[in-house]
Amino acid sequence: MGNVKISRRIGIKEPTMVAAWPGMGNVALRGIDYLRKKLEAALFAEVDMSRIWTPEMVTVKEGLAMLPKAPKNFFYYTRHPPLIIFEGENQFSGRAGRNLAEEVLDLAQEFKVRRIYTAAAFPLPQSYREPSIVYGVANAHFLRNSLHKQGVKIMEGGQISGLNGLLLGYAEQRGIEACCLLATMPHYAVNLPNPKASKAVIEVLQRALSARINMKMLNDSITRTEKKMARIEERIKDVFPLIEEDIEIPNLETEKIPNYVMERIEKLFVETRINRKKARFLKDELDRWDLYKLYEDRFLDLFEEKE
Repeated sequence: MGNVKISRRIGIKEPTMVAAWPGMGNVALRGIDYLRKKLEAALFAEVDMSRIWTPEMVTVKEGLAMLPKAPKNFFYYTRHPPLIIFEGENQFSGRAGRNLAEEVLDLAQEFKVRRIYTAAAFPLPQSYREPSIVYGVANAHFLRNSLHKQGVKIMEGGQISGLNGLLLGYAEQRGIEACCLLATMPHYAVNLPNPKASKAVIEVLQRALSARINMKMLNDSITRTEKKMARIEERIKDVFPLIEEDIEIPNLETEKIPNYVMERIEKLFVETRINRKKARFLKDELDRWDLYKLYEDRFLDLFEEKE
C-alpha cells in the first residue's frame, strides 16, 4: 500500500468493498458513483499514480505540448453500512493495471475487507425496451452460490476484460472473496451512458449491503436515455429491420473470440467514428470472425451519428 495516501482513519470493521472503473455504457462507474453519493460516503484515501502510471501521449493546446495529469483514484467509506468504495478515472491495462489492482487489494487487506464487488456491462443484441439482467462471476464457490440465491444469473463461460475482471483473479491469489456483476444492455449503445444497467447493478448491491438507495434521479435519467434510444432504434430500422421482438440472442457466454481480436475491433470502431474510410477494415474484421450480426446495430449507428 506504498502509493496510497490515507487522509483520515475510518474505524470500520470488516467492510465490503465495491470498485469501479470506466467501461462500456459507463455502467459500473456511474452506478457506483450514484451509490456513493446517495450513501454520502466520505473521501479518506487516494492512490498516488506518479510511480505507477506512465502517460502514452501528450496533450496539445494552442500548439504547445504538455504531459497530461495523472488520473485520479479515490477511496470513500461509510459506516452504515460498513463499506469502502473505490472509483478510478481510467481503465488501465498491463503493468499499470496490475500495479493499481495490487494497491486496491493492499488497502482491502489492511482494512480486513470481507468481500469485493466490481461491475461491468454485458452488451447483447437487444432492444432498450428489454430489462437489464445481471449476470455474476465469482472467484469462490461459496460466493458464486450466494449470487445465485440473490437472483443473479451465473455466467457459465467467456471472458471479462479490464480491471473489473482481473481484480477477481488477483483477489483470489490473496484469499479475498470477489465477484463481478455484469448488467445487460443494447450492444448498439455501448458508447452511450446506460442508467438502466447501472440501476440493475445497484439493486443487487443494495440487497447485498442491506441498504436502501433512492432511485428517483436514476429513474429520471433512464426515462431521458430511453427516449434517445428509441430514436436511435427507429433510425436503425429505417436502414435495416434489425430489432424485432422475437430476436434470438446468441449465447455470448460460450464465445471463444481471442481478447486481442476484441481489442482490435474496439479500436477500429473508434477509428471509423473519426474516419469513415476505416469502415471497410472494420467490416472485414467482423466478417472474418463471424461477428457482424452481433455488431451490426453498432456498425450502422456509426453512420447515423454522422448525419
